[in-house]
Amino acid sequence: MPSLKDLKNKIASVKNTRKITKAMQMVSAAKLRRAQDAAEAARPYAERMAAVMGSLASGVGQSASAPKLLVGNGKDQVHLLVVMTAERGLCGGFNSTIVRLARAKASELMAAGKTVKILTVGKKGREQLRRDLGAHFVGHVDLSEVKRIGYGNAQSIARDILARFEAGECDVVTLFFNRFQSVISQIPTAQQVIPAVFEEAGASAQYDYEPSEEAILADLLPRGVATQVFTALLENGASEQGARMSAMDNATRNAGEMITKYTTIYNRSRQAAITKELIEIISGAEAL
Repeated sequence: MPSLKDLKNKIASVKNTRKITKAMQMVSAAKLRRAQDAAEAARPYAERMAAVMGSLASGVGQSASAPKLLVGNGKDQVHLLVVMTAERGLCGGFNSTIVRLARAKASELMAAGKTVKILTVGKKGREQLRRDLGAHFVGHVDLSEVKRIGYGNAQSIARDILARFEAGECDVVTLFFNRFQSVISQIPTAQQVIPAVFEEAGASAQYDYEPSEEAILADLLPRGVATQVFTALLENGASEQGARMSAMDNATRNAGEMITKYTTIYNRSRQAAITKELIEIISGAEAL
Protein backbone atom coordinates (compact mmCIF):
# COMPACT_ATOMS: atom_id res chain seq x y z
CA MET A 1 0.00 0.00 0.00
CA PRO A 2 1.42 3.46 -0.87
CA SER A 3 2.65 5.65 1.95
CA LEU A 4 0.92 8.85 3.06
CA LYS A 5 3.59 10.88 1.28
CA ASP A 6 3.04 8.98 -1.98
CA LEU A 7 -0.71 9.52 -1.76
CA LYS A 8 -0.22 13.21 -1.06
CA ASN A 9 2.05 13.52 -4.10
CA LYS A 10 -0.47 11.69 -6.29
CA ILE A 11 -3.27 14.00 -5.18
CA ALA A 12 -1.14 17.08 -5.94
CA SER A 13 -0.16 15.65 -9.35
CA VAL A 14 -3.77 14.91 -10.34
CA LYS A 15 -4.85 18.37 -9.20
CA ASN A 16 -2.23 19.94 -11.46
CA THR A 17 -3.42 17.75 -14.35
CA ARG A 18 -7.01 18.82 -13.71
CA LYS A 19 -5.98 22.48 -13.92
CA ILE A 20 -4.39 21.83 -17.32
CA THR A 21 -7.35 19.89 -18.74
CA LYS A 22 -9.78 22.51 -17.44
CA ALA A 23 -7.76 25.29 -19.08
CA MET A 24 -7.62 23.36 -22.38
CA GLN A 25 -11.36 22.80 -22.21
CA MET A 26 -12.01 26.52 -21.82
CA VAL A 27 -9.61 27.41 -24.66
CA SER A 28 -11.27 24.86 -26.96
CA ALA A 29 -14.71 26.23 -26.05
CA ALA A 30 -13.61 29.71 -27.11
CA LYS A 31 -12.06 28.45 -30.36
CA LEU A 32 -15.05 26.22 -31.09
CA ARG A 33 -17.42 29.17 -31.38
CA ARG A 34 -15.28 30.83 -34.09
CA ALA A 35 -14.61 27.55 -35.90
CA GLN A 36 -18.27 26.53 -35.82
CA ASP A 37 -19.40 29.92 -37.13
CA ALA A 38 -16.87 29.69 -39.98
CA ALA A 39 -17.94 26.15 -40.93
CA GLU A 40 -21.65 26.97 -40.85
CA ALA A 41 -21.13 30.18 -42.84
CA ALA A 42 -19.29 28.26 -45.59
CA ARG A 43 -21.96 25.58 -46.02
CA PRO A 44 -24.59 27.63 -47.95
CA TYR A 45 -22.01 28.85 -50.47
CA ALA A 46 -20.58 25.36 -50.98
CA GLU A 47 -24.05 23.84 -51.34
CA ARG A 48 -25.21 26.51 -53.79
CA MET A 49 -22.05 26.24 -55.87
CA ALA A 50 -22.44 22.45 -55.99
CA ALA A 51 -26.06 22.89 -57.09
CA VAL A 52 -25.06 25.25 -59.91
CA MET A 53 -22.29 22.96 -61.13
CA GLY A 54 -24.61 19.97 -60.81
CA SER A 55 -27.15 21.72 -63.00
CA LEU A 56 -24.48 22.48 -65.59
CA ALA A 57 -23.09 18.95 -65.41
CA SER A 58 -26.51 17.40 -66.04
CA GLY A 59 -26.70 19.42 -69.27
CA VAL A 60 -23.21 18.46 -70.40
CA GLY A 61 -23.49 14.76 -69.51
CA GLN A 62 -20.69 12.53 -70.79
CA SER A 63 -20.05 14.42 -74.03
CA ALA A 64 -16.63 14.39 -75.62
CA SER A 65 -16.22 18.11 -74.92
CA ALA A 66 -16.93 17.78 -71.20
CA PRO A 67 -14.04 18.83 -68.90
CA LYS A 68 -11.85 16.04 -67.55
CA LEU A 69 -12.52 17.19 -63.98
CA LEU A 70 -16.16 16.26 -64.59
CA VAL A 71 -15.92 13.01 -66.54
CA GLY A 72 -12.43 11.89 -65.55
CA ASN A 73 -9.61 10.77 -67.78
CA GLY A 74 -11.23 7.48 -68.73
CA LYS A 75 -9.29 5.45 -66.15
CA ASP A 76 -9.96 4.31 -62.59
CA GLN A 77 -6.65 2.76 -61.62
CA VAL A 78 -4.77 5.29 -59.47
CA HIS A 79 -6.59 6.74 -56.44
CA LEU A 80 -5.28 9.70 -54.48
CA LEU A 81 -6.57 9.81 -50.90
CA VAL A 82 -6.29 13.24 -49.24
CA VAL A 83 -6.42 12.51 -45.50
CA MET A 84 -7.13 15.63 -43.41
CA THR A 85 -6.44 15.40 -39.67
CA ALA A 86 -5.28 17.69 -36.88
CA GLU A 87 -1.76 18.89 -36.15
CA ARG A 88 -2.23 18.20 -32.43
CA GLY A 89 -3.65 15.42 -30.30
CA LEU A 90 -5.66 15.37 -27.07
CA CYS A 91 -8.94 15.48 -29.00
CA GLY A 92 -10.39 12.06 -28.31
CA GLY A 93 -11.05 9.87 -31.32
CA PHE A 94 -11.13 12.75 -33.81
CA ASN A 95 -7.98 11.75 -35.71
CA SER A 96 -8.49 8.00 -35.33
CA THR A 97 -11.93 7.98 -36.95
CA ILE A 98 -10.63 9.76 -40.07
CA VAL A 99 -7.61 7.48 -40.30
CA ARG A 100 -9.78 4.39 -39.79
CA LEU A 101 -12.04 5.41 -42.69
CA ALA A 102 -9.07 6.18 -44.96
CA ARG A 103 -7.34 2.92 -44.05
CA ALA A 104 -10.50 0.93 -44.81
CA LYS A 105 -10.85 2.66 -48.19
CA ALA A 106 -7.19 2.05 -49.03
CA SER A 107 -7.50 -1.64 -48.13
CA GLU A 108 -10.63 -1.96 -50.27
CA LEU A 109 -8.93 -0.33 -53.27
CA MET A 110 -5.75 -2.39 -52.98
CA ALA A 111 -7.81 -5.57 -52.67
CA ALA A 112 -9.44 -4.61 -55.98
CA GLY A 113 -6.02 -4.23 -57.61
CA LYS A 114 -5.98 -0.41 -57.61
CA THR A 115 -2.97 1.79 -56.95
CA VAL A 116 -3.29 3.96 -53.83
CA LYS A 117 -1.47 7.24 -53.19
CA ILE A 118 -1.88 9.24 -49.98
CA LEU A 119 -1.54 12.98 -49.45
CA THR A 120 -1.72 13.85 -45.75
CA VAL A 121 -2.88 17.18 -44.33
CA GLY A 122 -2.06 17.33 -40.62
CA LYS A 123 0.68 15.61 -38.63
CA LYS A 124 -1.48 13.21 -36.61
CA GLY A 125 -2.91 11.42 -39.62
CA ARG A 126 0.55 11.02 -41.12
CA GLU A 127 1.88 9.51 -37.88
CA GLN A 128 -0.93 6.96 -37.67
CA LEU A 129 -0.79 5.92 -41.33
CA ARG A 130 3.00 5.78 -41.59
CA ARG A 131 3.34 2.27 -40.16
CA ASP A 132 1.20 0.31 -42.63
CA LEU A 133 0.72 2.76 -45.52
CA GLY A 134 3.91 4.83 -45.42
CA ALA A 135 5.04 3.41 -48.77
CA HIS A 136 2.01 5.03 -50.40
CA PHE A 137 2.75 8.59 -49.22
CA VAL A 138 3.27 11.10 -52.01
CA GLY A 139 3.12 14.37 -50.08
CA HIS A 140 2.31 16.19 -46.87
CA VAL A 141 0.80 19.58 -46.05
CA ASP A 142 1.96 21.10 -42.77
CA LEU A 143 -0.51 23.55 -41.22
CA SER A 144 1.09 23.65 -37.76
CA GLU A 145 2.17 27.28 -38.20
CA VAL A 146 -1.22 28.42 -39.51
CA LYS A 147 -3.13 30.18 -36.74
CA ARG A 148 -6.37 30.48 -38.70
CA ILE A 149 -7.34 28.46 -41.77
CA GLY A 150 -7.97 30.65 -44.81
CA TYR A 151 -9.05 30.15 -48.39
CA GLY A 152 -5.41 30.55 -49.45
CA ASN A 153 -4.52 27.33 -47.61
CA ALA A 154 -7.29 25.50 -49.48
CA GLN A 155 -6.16 26.94 -52.83
CA SER A 156 -2.62 25.69 -52.23
CA ILE A 157 -3.86 22.16 -51.52
CA ALA A 158 -6.26 22.29 -54.48
CA ARG A 159 -3.48 23.40 -56.84
CA ASP A 160 -1.37 20.45 -55.72
CA ILE A 161 -4.27 18.03 -56.30
CA LEU A 162 -5.11 19.50 -59.72
CA ALA A 163 -1.47 19.46 -60.81
CA ARG A 164 -1.19 15.76 -59.93
CA PHE A 165 -4.39 14.98 -61.85
CA GLU A 166 -3.34 16.96 -64.93
CA ALA A 167 0.08 15.28 -64.87
CA GLY A 168 -1.61 11.87 -64.93
CA GLU A 169 -0.38 10.90 -61.47
CA CYS A 170 -3.90 10.00 -60.31
CA ASP A 171 -7.30 9.20 -61.79
CA VAL A 172 -9.62 9.65 -58.79
CA VAL A 173 -9.23 12.00 -55.79
CA THR A 174 -11.11 11.57 -52.51
CA LEU A 175 -11.06 13.81 -49.43
CA PHE A 176 -11.27 12.35 -45.91
CA PHE A 177 -12.33 14.60 -43.04
CA ASN A 178 -14.79 14.92 -40.15
CA ARG A 179 -18.02 16.82 -40.78
CA PHE A 180 -19.07 18.84 -37.74
CA GLN A 181 -22.49 17.99 -36.34
CA SER A 182 -22.22 18.88 -32.64
CA VAL A 183 -19.70 19.03 -29.81
CA ILE A 184 -20.10 15.31 -29.15
CA SER A 185 -20.75 14.18 -32.73
CA GLN A 186 -18.43 14.43 -35.73
CA ILE A 187 -19.15 12.41 -38.87
CA PRO A 188 -16.19 10.78 -40.69
CA THR A 189 -16.69 11.65 -44.36
CA ALA A 190 -15.18 10.47 -47.65
CA GLN A 191 -15.94 12.92 -50.49
CA GLN A 192 -14.84 12.35 -54.08
CA VAL A 193 -13.80 15.59 -55.75
CA ILE A 194 -12.25 14.29 -59.00
CA PRO A 195 -14.10 13.28 -61.12
CA ALA A 196 -16.72 15.62 -59.71
CA VAL A 197 -19.82 13.99 -58.24
CA PHE A 198 -23.06 15.96 -57.93
CA GLU A 199 -26.59 15.20 -56.91
CA GLU A 200 -28.98 14.83 -59.80
CA ALA A 201 -30.46 18.13 -60.91
CA GLY A 202 -33.25 18.54 -63.41
CA ALA A 203 -33.35 22.33 -63.67
CA SER A 204 -30.64 22.77 -66.31
CA ALA A 205 -33.16 22.83 -69.18
CA GLN A 206 -34.68 26.03 -67.80
CA TYR A 207 -31.58 28.09 -68.53
CA ASP A 208 -29.56 29.11 -71.56
CA TYR A 209 -25.88 29.60 -70.79
CA GLU A 210 -23.46 31.95 -72.46
CA PRO A 211 -20.70 30.95 -73.02
CA SER A 212 -21.35 27.22 -73.33
CA GLU A 213 -21.93 24.94 -70.35
CA GLU A 214 -18.61 23.21 -71.04
CA ALA A 215 -16.71 26.51 -70.93
CA ILE A 216 -18.38 27.58 -67.70
CA LEU A 217 -17.67 24.20 -66.08
CA ALA A 218 -14.03 24.31 -67.20
CA ASP A 219 -13.69 27.53 -65.17
CA LEU A 220 -15.90 26.54 -62.23
CA LEU A 221 -14.66 23.00 -61.57
CA PRO A 222 -11.14 23.99 -60.36
CA ARG A 223 -12.77 26.57 -58.08
CA GLY A 224 -15.16 23.87 -56.95
CA VAL A 225 -12.26 21.66 -55.89
CA ALA A 226 -10.75 24.53 -53.88
CA THR A 227 -14.16 25.25 -52.33
CA GLN A 228 -14.62 21.62 -51.31
CA VAL A 229 -11.13 21.52 -49.80
CA PHE A 230 -11.80 24.77 -47.92
CA THR A 231 -15.13 23.47 -46.62
CA ALA A 232 -13.45 20.24 -45.48
CA LEU A 233 -10.75 22.21 -43.64
CA LEU A 234 -13.36 24.35 -41.87
CA GLU A 235 -15.48 21.32 -40.95
CA ASN A 236 -12.35 19.61 -39.63
CA GLY A 237 -11.40 22.68 -37.59
CA ALA A 238 -14.79 22.84 -35.89
CA SER A 239 -14.82 19.07 -35.33
CA GLU A 240 -11.34 19.14 -33.81
CA GLN A 241 -12.24 21.84 -31.28
CA GLY A 242 -15.51 20.13 -30.42
CA ALA A 243 -13.77 16.79 -29.91
CA ARG A 244 -11.01 18.37 -27.83
CA MET A 245 -13.52 20.25 -25.67
CA SER A 246 -15.43 17.03 -25.02
CA ALA A 247 -12.25 15.03 -24.35
CA MET A 248 -10.89 17.63 -21.92
CA ASP A 249 -14.25 17.81 -20.13
CA ASN A 250 -14.15 14.03 -19.63
CA ALA A 251 -10.52 14.22 -18.49
CA THR A 252 -11.39 16.95 -15.97
CA ARG A 253 -14.24 14.85 -14.58
CA ASN A 254 -12.03 11.77 -14.34
CA ALA A 255 -9.35 13.78 -12.55
CA GLY A 256 -11.94 14.98 -10.04
CA GLU A 257 -13.03 11.40 -9.38
CA MET A 258 -9.39 10.32 -8.91
CA ILE A 259 -8.79 13.17 -6.45
CA THR A 260 -11.84 12.12 -4.44
CA LYS A 261 -10.71 8.50 -4.46
CA TYR A 262 -7.13 9.25 -3.43
CA THR A 263 -8.28 11.73 -0.78
CA THR A 264 -10.52 9.08 0.77
CA ILE A 265 -7.67 6.55 0.78
CA TYR A 266 -5.32 9.17 2.24
CA ASN A 267 -7.72 10.06 5.06
CA ARG A 268 -8.36 6.42 5.91
CA SER A 269 -4.65 5.60 5.89
CA ARG A 270 -3.90 8.64 8.04
CA GLN A 271 -6.66 7.70 10.47
CA ALA A 272 -5.38 4.13 10.63
CA ALA A 273 -1.85 5.35 11.35
CA ILE A 274 -3.07 7.64 14.14
CA THR A 275 -5.18 4.84 15.65
CA LYS A 276 -2.20 2.49 15.55
CA GLU A 277 0.01 5.03 17.31
CA LEU A 278 -2.63 5.57 20.01
CA ILE A 279 -2.95 1.82 20.57
CA GLU A 280 0.83 1.53 20.90
CA ILE A 281 0.93 4.41 23.42
CA ILE A 282 -1.94 2.97 25.46
CA SER A 283 -0.45 -0.53 25.38
CA GLY A 284 2.91 0.83 26.51
CA ALA A 285 1.31 2.79 29.35
CA GLU A 286 -0.62 -0.29 30.54
CA ALA A 287 2.55 -2.38 30.47
CA LEU A 288 4.18 0.02 32.93
